Parts: sequence; structure tokens; C-alpha cells
Amino acid sequence: MRDRLAQTFSDPVLRALVTATAVSRIGRGVFLTVTVLFFTLIIGLSAGEAAVVLAVSSACGVLASFLGGWLADRWSARRLAFVFETLGGLLLATYAFADSFVAALVIASLAGFFDTIGYSARSAIIARGFAPERRVHARAVLRTVTNLSIAIGSGIAAVALALGTAEAYRIVIVIAGVIGVLGALPLLRLPASVDAPVREVDAVLTETGSIDTHGTAEATLAARKDWRRRSPWRDPRYLLLSFLSAVFGMQFGVAELGMPLWVTQRTNAPEWVVALLLIVNTSLVVLFQVRASRGTHDVRIAGRVTMIAGWLMAAACVIYALAAGLPAWVAIVVLIVAAVTHTFAEILSQAGAWGLSFELADPVRAGAYQGVFGMGFSLGALASPIVVNATAITFGLLGWVMLGGIFLAAAFGIWMISRRAAAVVDA
Repeated sequence: MRDRLAQTFSDPVLRALVTATAVSRIGRGVFLTVTVLFFTLIIGLSAGEAAVVLAVSSACGVLASFLGGWLADRWSARRLAFVFETLGGLLLATYAFADSFVAALVIASLAGFFDTIGYSARSAIIARGFAPERRVHARAVLRTVTNLSIAIGSGIAAVALALGTAEAYRIVIVIAGVIGVLGALPLLRLPASVDAPVREVDAVLTETGSIDTHGTAEATLAARKDWRRRSPWRDPRYLLLSFLSAVFGMQFGVAELGMPLWVTQRTNAPEWVVALLLIVNTSLVVLFQVRASRGTHDVRIAGRVTMIAGWLMAAACVIYALAAGLPAWVAIVVLIVAAVTHTFAEILSQAGAWGLSFELADPVRAGAYQGVFGMGFSLGALASPIVVNATAITFGLLGWVMLGGIFLAAAFGIWMISRRAAAVVDA
């Protein structure tokens, strides 16, 4: 373990990203824990208004995902990440001064927009800053650090929840924003190698050694055409991968919305089980995400683990459904089994998605490709509450089976993409 940690932190790019993530996600953990209660109990928003604020913030993130990657192909990705994550931290702190629905909506829109641009720039940094066989490992390490930091942030936020005063909520939100700003500082230590190479066209010379302006103009035009041709929007395979990954990404909505509502409304398990299942999820991600990601830079392995994740997610949906109507202690056991199954589906699906999103992207337009992939996940996050509610929560067992079928179909599609990509490489 010591050797593995030493090897991980010997890389200057990963060291800077881990430090930035560890600090900034503590602030994010603080904020995520108090957000809804701050909106409803302190500002006085209704549940519907709070939902609108969060939905609009997510919607702003959809556009920002692609924009962040697009910008990272044209300017310094490390500076973009630093600037926008700093702005995101400052906006996070301004939530403490919101006193109305309109103020919360404006702040949430800007914060979601800037934070997502910074995250997309980080994805471009990972795509350029590591060798192919190290990129998924780096992503797994950062996700593990993210889970740990959010857990620490939740512990800090518990102070405000315990005190229950408006001042306590506002103070911890300001602290969260300051921590977010501090988390952006390590990004300045990233090397210039993570930035997109400067696009230059060499001058075309005549036989006498002078510059051929006509030939240079033609070369410039050809370079621009090649740049546009490499756009992810002209890559049907990658667009399909992004769409299917977004569909499977709705499994996060099961953990965030479906599971809590199902436990509290349709089972006899006590409400504290929701917290227990989230702790189980976080613990397993921390323990297994890195090791489960080994080898998934190979598109065959990435597709294979995604297919396994699809079967696990389908099984988890059925197991969640079976907890309804059981005695409390039996329901708790069944829900824990479902949460464990769900978490391993999450871990494997993320490992497969990272590997394919990097390996099937054009390295020349790494930022734009990662931006499109991130935009897909943002759309999945936006749609997941609607889909989960319309299936599992509305129709019970039948709805859970329908939802499991959606995940399995998405995993099968991703597996087929990986098989065909591997066949092209072999050919």
C-alpha cells in the first residue's frame, strides 16, 4: 500500500489534482449536506421552489460541460480550471446571503455553470496529462478522494444541522465557499503539458525561400477543415456512447432519489436506513474503485465490465423492489444486499465509462470529446429524477423491473460499441 501511494503521488499532475480535489470536495460535501434544508428552513422556499433551483443549476451544467471542454482545446486547461473553480467557490459562499427564490435561482445557475466548466477542464487535463494506461487509474483515484472528502464535509455540516440556527447555516456555507477557493490553488502547480498544444501552421516556402502566401493560406484552410472534421459532433460512435452512458448514469438517481423514497414510503425499514445505505455505498467506492478500474483502458475489458455492471444494476433494481412489505429487520437486510449490488454496478460502470470515453476520443480534440461525454452525464442527471419516479416509484415491482431493463439495455449497447471498436483495432 505504501509503495502504491508513493507511486501515485510521485506524478506531479496526479499530485496536484488529488490535492485540489481533496480540499475542494470537502467544501462541496458541506454544501450538499445543508443545501435543501437551507433553502427550505432558512430562506423559506417551498419544496417545489427548491427543486426548481436545483434543476436549473443542473440544466446550466449541461451547456457548461461542452463549453468547458471546447475552451480547454483552445486555451490553457489548467488556468481555465483554476479560474472557473475559484469563481464557483466564491459563488458557493454567496448562497449565505441569498434571501429569496430569485436570488437562490440566480446564484445556483451561475454556480452550476462555472463549476461544471471547471470540471470539464479537469477532464481535459486528465486526458492529456497521463498515458492511456494511467488515465482511468487517475480518474479512479480522484473519485475515491472525492468520496472521502465529501464524507468529511458532511461531518462539518453536521454542526450546522445540530445547531439549527440561520447563523450556523450561513457560516458553514461561507466556509464551504472558502474551502472551494482554496481547493483551486493547487491547480496552478500543474505543468504546461496538460494544456492543448498550440495550433500553428508552418509557412509554405517558394523555391527561392520566400513565403508562399497562397500556399500558406491553403495550408491554414486545410488545418481548419481537419480541426472541424475531428469534432465529436461528427463522431456517431462517440455520440452513441455518450448517450448510452448517460442512460446508465441515471443509476445515480436511484441512489439519490429512488432509494430514499422507496425506503421511507414503501418499506417497513426505519428512516435511518437511508443514511446506512449511503455509508455502505461510500465505503465500498473508497475500497474498490481503484482496483476495479485496473485494465479498463483496454476497450474490450471496459465493455466487459460495463456488461457485468448492467446485470448487477438490473438485479439491484429487483432486490430493492423485494424489500417492500417485509418485516423491518428483513427489509433492512434486503436493502443492504441491494445497496451492495448497486454500488458494485456503479463502480464497474464508472470504470468502463472512463476507459471508453478516453480511448474512443480523438486525442487532438480531447477537451471537446470529454465535454460531450460530460454533457451526456449532465443530461442523465437531469432526467433521472423523472425516469426513476415514473417507473420504480409509480409502478412498484413492475416499475423497478422496467428500470432494470433500461440499465441492462444501455449496458448491452455500450458492450457492442466496445466489441466493434476492438475489432477495428485488431483489423
